[in-house]
Amino acid sequence: MEDRDLIEKELLVVKGVSDLYLHGVLESTTAEVHQAFKEALNESINIQNKLYNIMVEKGWYTKEYAEQEKINSTKQKFMAQN
Repeated sequence: MEDRDLIEKELLVVKGVSDLYLHGVLESTTAEVHQAFKEALNESINIQNKLYNIMVEKGWYTKEYAEQEKINSTKQKFMAQN
């Protein structure tokens, strides 16, 4: 398995774990449990950021930029709904 594939899979796992930790933070019933989940969430976010930066440095994480016209059109659509 290539390095890129391993890092992509690890990134997906860390994102999933972060989601679980977030729900733990939101649903915790005691301050201690809340703090434990919050610390775990912060650590998983830091790991995600490191993996993301590795992928960007190696050119493995491509970005797509939205055209300004599409941004403005979407913005106007949602502003009209208010």
